[in-house]
Amino acid sequence: MEEKQFAGILNGAVPGEPVKKDENSRRGNWGNQIEFVLTSVGYAVGLGNVWRFPYLCYRNGGGAFMLPYFIMLVFCGIPLFFLELSFGQFASLGCLGVWKISPMFKGVGYGMMVVSTYIGIYYNVVICIAFYYFFLSMTNLLPWTYCNNPWNTPDCSGVVGSGHQFNASLANATSSLVAGVSEVVNRTKRTSPSEEYWKHYVLNISDDIGNFGEVRLPILGCLAVSWSVVFLCLIRGVKSSGKVVYFTATFPYVVLTILFIRGITLDGAINGIKYYLTPQWQKVLDAKVWGDAASQIFYSLGCAWGGLITMASYNKFHNNCFRDSIIISITNCATSVYAGFVIFSILGFMAHHLNVPVSEVADHGPGLAFVAYPEALTLLPISPLWSLLFFFMLILLGLGTQFCLLETLVTAIVDEIGTDWIIKNKTVVTLSVAIAGFLLGVPLTTQAGIYWLLLMDNYAASFSLVIISCIMCICIMYIYGHRNYFKDVEMMLGFPPPLFFKVCWRFISPVIISFILIFTVIQYKPITYNDYVYPGWSLAIGFAMALSSVVCIPIYALYKISKSPGATFRERLKAACRAHPKWGPALQEHRTGRYAPMASEDTVEARPLKERDELKEEQKEKEKEEGKEKERKDEISLTIQGSNGSTNTHNNPNPSA
Repeated sequence: MEEKQFAGILNGAVPGEPVKKDENSRRGNWGNQIEFVLTSVGYAVGLGNVWRFPYLCYRNGGGAFMLPYFIMLVFCGIPLFFLELSFGQFASLGCLGVWKISPMFKGVGYGMMVVSTYIGIYYNVVICIAFYYFFLSMTNLLPWTYCNNPWNTPDCSGVVGSGHQFNASLANATSSLVAGVSEVVNRTKRTSPSEEYWKHYVLNISDDIGNFGEVRLPILGCLAVSWSVVFLCLIRGVKSSGKVVYFTATFPYVVLTILFIRGITLDGAINGIKYYLTPQWQKVLDAKVWGDAASQIFYSLGCAWGGLITMASYNKFHNNCFRDSIIISITNCATSVYAGFVIFSILGFMAHHLNVPVSEVADHGPGLAFVAYPEALTLLPISPLWSLLFFFMLILLGLGTQFCLLETLVTAIVDEIGTDWIIKNKTVVTLSVAIAGFLLGVPLTTQAGIYWLLLMDNYAASFSLVIISCIMCICIMYIYGHRNYFKDVEMMLGFPPPLFFKVCWRFISPVIISFILIFTVIQYKPITYNDYVYPGWSLAIGFAMALSSVVCIPIYALYKISKSPGATFRERLKAACRAHPKWGPALQEHRTGRYAPMASEDTVEARPLKERDELKEEQKEKEKEEGKEKERKDEISLTIQGSNGSTNTHNNPNPSA
């Protein structure tokens, strides 16, 4: 991709040219459509695919999660992904500007910004941990290979050189306490060195979410590095080329394939894969499993984040975003499933070696990726090299998503405020957002940080994504009108949306989402972290974070209704819901058909058909009133103007009276 094309995508401007406030300058900045697809895959395929999806499978009984996941993908994920791409591409506007379609629902855009803020805060903490492991891999021996470290416990049982380590631990136990030998030999719960390294060294986890303890300075330093990299890459936009895009999109699959080949050759790997694929039908009926599946679909595809709408707004008007949505959605979810095979083959091996069930072999949350994957890396030849490549892959996956999250927030701020100073000093805005994100992420680097990270992941970016997407779907289909939107898509793509997507947009997706939300509330279960149960006050904070994005919708709707013209509430509501006169394609050359400017209008913007008809009626009424006024004036003055003689003679039966 050309440098100016990619920079324009993220900044809305071409380097070397003055920054334009006009949104029309965005149109067509994507030159090579293959690169758009690859970059979109890079945005959607992130850390959520390699740690969040396997973690949810692990928490919800493996195969019990797969069935709801695929159902949600087919009936909600792909249709709503296509809806967001077509929405942004048609109007060539970001996640706030597109709500010219129905200004009362602009709060949905603000809700997307709040969700993106929460995700950006804790997402970068996961990236910084990947940085931390990356730096620690620059050694001859990975520190989580053996159990002879100060942070290890007597329950540690390593895989590499396990016989020597285990015999040494038995000898030490015998010399210190003979009675403890039988306990060591017969114990059924053992832990891997990678898990103890994660819990006792990297996190040094506390016993309660309210017990912050000390800030983990190495993680804090890596968080600063992570935010610095994001900021430096976005000072003037992400600079890339086609070759780099191809590398960053394909490199993760090379590393995952190597780990998968190694994983399936290990003893016990088949048990982990069976756990991954075998449904536990009693859990399939659990509403929380379906809720997790829905949230993961929206999370992994990036729906309701605002990024999809923003990225699609830079497409050419007639780009086939339907094809793109199918390719990107399937590729994204296939990556999640593939990563699941990799990680569960390793979990099966660890369970076999540690003599525990697969469901008890590793930590929950992001620790699953930082336990199972590092354990597999120790089994590869030249393990430090593969560890460097693997965590470099995680960093690339995370940064690709983080770039779009941060740029979406910055662009929304700049477009919304819109002052000349803000537009000219976008770098200052980017720096301010990066600093704020770093400071808000500091509590997540404490000893209680993992508790807060999971709290944000389960509440701030969970069912709120589902609610926002559902309301967006209802607004477009029922407030703006499904017929109008189908015609818009047909005008843009050259063909109407397939029948399946029409039915999903209007009925299936909103109904499925509504039922899941209802049953999730009925069967609500507080989150846990291994054996730790979150206290009530922390859950209240979690719900507050979730509602903070959703509450933007009714608050802005009430504000917009109060500011709309009209004598009654019904008139104001109707005015607030009506599409803005500037709604439609961004470029004048694409404003054809229903959006074509009226021949009798010189200064009026192109309007939708319904509004243009109303305008014609108003003009006719105005002309009639003006004609009657002229007749009254002529009768009073008894004077016939020369230039209007023929008209007055025609209208006045007695012009000479």
